[in-house]
Amino acid sequence: MPRRKVTLAYMPNESERKASFNKRKKGLIKKASELCTLCAVDGCAIIYSPYESQPVVWPSPEETTDVLSRYNGLPDTAQTRKVTNQESLTQQRLKKVKKELNRLQIENKRKEVESFMYKCMAGIKKPEEFDMANADVMKSVVEQTARDLSLRMGELNIVDPNRNN
Repeated sequence: MPRRKVTLAYMPNESERKASFNKRKKGLIKKASELCTLCAVDGCAIIYSPYESQPVVWPSPEETTDVLSRYNGLPDTAQTRKVTNQESLTQQRLKKVKKELNRLQIENKRKEVESFMYKCMAGIKKPEEFDMANADVMKSVVEQTARDLSLRMGELNIVDPNRNN
């Protein structure tokens, strides 16, 4: 039988909260032990609890002190190499969003120019209304449209009368 989804919220019942804490603490220590065993790495866990006066230290205080001293002995660059703080995470997300914004702006400009081109062909707009600042975009739109038409004509086996064979 599959486990039911647990809603993550504060548990108001003190005894349920303590029981859940103990089960999850046991599971966390088991996972840490499995990780250390299966991957042949050193690890430790320190769990502070309102239910116990002393923190739970796994695997033992001596081994935990050894792991932490080795970690603290590393240069700052090695310690923080894969650590992400809120500022760097926000900067990464901002960079990604700016890149996506730039891509969408280019795509929108291309669609605007393409729409203008089709409106000119339909006689709705006049070519004199075209903003020459978008000339490069218009050139690429026209070239892409010509390539698309040529490919489609090739698929339909239509010979271009202007092409020299």
